[in-house]
Amino acid sequence: MTSPPTLPPPLPPPSSDSDSDTATTSNHGHTDLSNTIFKSYIEITGQSSPDLSKIQSFLTSSRSGALSCLICLERIRPSDPTWSCSSRCFAVLHLLCIQSWARQSSDLSAARAAARAASVDDHSFWHCPKCRIEYPKSQIPKTYLCFCGKLENPPHDPWILPHSCGEICERPLKYNCGHYCLLLCHPGPCPACPKLVKTRCFCGAVEDVKRCGFKNFSCYGVCKKLLDCGIHRCGEICHEGECPPCRAQGVYKCQCGQVEEQRECYERVFRCEIPCQRLLGCGKHLCSRGCHQGECGECPLQGKRTCPCGKRVYEGMACDVVVPVCGATCDKMLQCGFHRCPERCHRGPCIETCRIVVTKSCRCGSLKKQVPCYQDLACERKCQRQRDCGRHACKRRCCDGDCPPCSEICDRRLRCKNHKCPSPCHRGACAPCPIMVKISCFCGDTHFEVPCGTEKEQKPPRCPRPCHIAPLCNHGSKCKPHRCHYGACPPCRLICDEEYSCGHKCKLRCHGPKPLPNPEFALKPKKKKPNHQSECTPGSLCPPCSELVWRSCVGHHIGAERMMVCSARAEFSCDNLCGNLLPCTNHYCTYTCHTLKSRSLTSGQHERDLSCEVCNLPCQKERQPACPHPCPLLCHPSECPPCKVLIKRSCHCGSMVHVFECMYYNSLSGEEQMKVRSCRGPCHRKLANCTHLCPEICHPGQCPSPDKCSKKVTVRCGCQNLKKEWLCQDVQAAYRNTGYDPKDISKSNYGLSLLPCNSDCKSKVKVPDSELLLRKSKVVEMKPPDTENNVPKRRKRRDRVREDKKISTLQKIIATTRKLVLVVTILVALFASAYYGYKGLFWLSDWMNEVEVQRQRRKYP
Repeated sequence: MTSPPTLPPPLPPPSSDSDSDTATTSNHGHTDLSNTIFKSYIEITGQSSPDLSKIQSFLTSSRSGALSCLICLERIRPSDPTWSCSSRCFAVLHLLCIQSWARQSSDLSAARAAARAASVDDHSFWHCPKCRIEYPKSQIPKTYLCFCGKLENPPHDPWILPHSCGEICERPLKYNCGHYCLLLCHPGPCPACPKLVKTRCFCGAVEDVKRCGFKNFSCYGVCKKLLDCGIHRCGEICHEGECPPCRAQGVYKCQCGQVEEQRECYERVFRCEIPCQRLLGCGKHLCSRGCHQGECGECPLQGKRTCPCGKRVYEGMACDVVVPVCGATCDKMLQCGFHRCPERCHRGPCIETCRIVVTKSCRCGSLKKQVPCYQDLACERKCQRQRDCGRHACKRRCCDGDCPPCSEICDRRLRCKNHKCPSPCHRGACAPCPIMVKISCFCGDTHFEVPCGTEKEQKPPRCPRPCHIAPLCNHGSKCKPHRCHYGACPPCRLICDEEYSCGHKCKLRCHGPKPLPNPEFALKPKKKKPNHQSECTPGSLCPPCSELVWRSCVGHHIGAERMMVCSARAEFSCDNLCGNLLPCTNHYCTYTCHTLKSRSLTSGQHERDLSCEVCNLPCQKERQPACPHPCPLLCHPSECPPCKVLIKRSCHCGSMVHVFECMYYNSLSGEEQMKVRSCRGPCHRKLANCTHLCPEICHPGQCPSPDKCSKKVTVRCGCQNLKKEWLCQDVQAAYRNTGYDPKDISKSNYGLSLLPCNSDCKSKVKVPDSELLLRKSKVVEMKPPDTENNVPKRRKRRDRVREDKKISTLQKIIATTRKLVLVVTILVALFASAYYGYKGLFWLSDWMNEVEVQRQRRKYP
């Protein structure tokens, strides 16, 4: 029994909430004729067949205006003449495009055949641009036919499928079952035959009624066909084709019967490895054959015999007598096929290699040389002829002129601009890109295919399936359904009707949360990850309530209420004085009515920044411990904070400055203050009577005992030839004894002329001691310091380097230009040397070949 016909589900009516593209009709779209075309087939089969999927894809592409020519990548209009491949791919192409393509392909194949001296008629063919099926030149399409091929130049009718005659196809179905296609004239392959026929399973055990297109079936029982051995039967499940070999195990003998082995049935006839070794008919020789059936036969050495070269015949010679050699030349043809064996009649094979010296020429004919016959001659010259592609040279060594086809990959950009030609390098235009791009709706239920390169102009097909995304607002069960789509779902247009906390309801259109949108339509995924939101879009809050209510002032004064909107949370002042006690607890607020920070706010109100006035009077309290700094705070009720002002105090010797906090320093006694001010290091003050520092620890007041300095001083005579070391206090005593004050002696003259000169002094003129003692610092002329000569050498060197680095802008430009010219010159020299070196190698190769040819000609004229 056949099930009743299953019709496709009806499409839902168009919704106002559907996508914008569903409301408009494409200019290239056609009427959905799938139900009309498949009607006769479905009436017989009762259900849709998988064979109809390719036809439905063609119809979907045609209906959506996405049918494109694979050669020119242009859209195929309903009125354009077309041609469809009827062998494998059933691609629809422009008639003019396929005619031009076929002529170019056939001419190119004929040119290749002529170049190889082959038959032009046998090699003049062309291929389908998509499936590469080979067609002869005689099958180049000349007329515009419908899909079934019955009507020439079918007219364009908007009520039937474009490029079809509108009649029943009636093409013979596959497998040559004898039935014909029942569909209307259609593109693509014809589906399987739907007729009911009686047929048997593969093993022939079960007979059943099946569709003619699916009449070959398996009963899933044991096959039980007699195998090739003629003994056992097939134990496989009912299967198609020949039965497998018989694998039944058994013990079988070899052909000679000497060995028994356990083997599978299909290997029961075999030969052992033991030689026969039975006596032949002559009774003198043994059989040299391996394992065999039947008799061994007669001795092959009986009867007519010849010498090894075959020139001399012996008759009546016994089989056990060795045939003598005749002594003549062997004269058998050698393996080269040109020369004969020059040796005398001999037993065994002739020499393997012919060593006769002959003059041979190489394959390309540029070299001739005398070589042994067995040796091939080839020169090193590379063939410079262009291959059949016309782009690359042969480059084969010693080429005979029949250059092989180009082995490089074409790798030219195809017309689709997405892929490169993967074919071997060739002449003429590349084959169109055979890849078909699938364009589908979001759910994937509705789709069609277009040639690669035309997908950018396509839009997704209109899908009749409902959208699977559920709305998230509170009208989920009330929202109107919409169709499958890309992007975000249409917004809900119902009234919000959300209840406020005050009891009123929102009267605006729904503004609840929106579900996560589908991604936008894209042919190829982007390299970067799309920045899609990972969560749904939250809805906006309902607007504030607009009901009128009584509201008091911000200061909650009695009798100051006003009528205001429920959602209006704006606070107002009643123009009365505030009267609240200030934080200082000494004054009252004199501002007008304002919001208080300390009071509790009702829900929904926002706290204002305005508060009671701040007491701006300075603090007048006395600080403990007492200090000269006033309190930095304004009027406040608590105690004043400790004084943190930093004060500076120098140590007693003046070499260091201490920083103390005012509170800490003033809290110390006088003795403690003098103690903390000491730097605890040596005193850095000079003594009163000499130039040495005080040896005591940092101390207050004058340095003790300035006359008892124990430092050593170098004392010299008047000519500075004699010197001794004295204590500083002895030097001071010596100056006082002479009537001079040590304070008036300069540092450079300190200790000078205190020793008397002796007879060894170089100075012959005695200078009065009075003049030496009167040399004071104020008498000595002070020369201005020579800053230029006293500059250190390192600084002079640094200044000299800086002066050298100060270069003008013009000098910088000239230096940069020189560097650029130098770099360009080096690059040009490198390119020139590489180019002429490459040319020189070719010239050297040709010259060497010419020299070799001349040498051969001189040697063998």
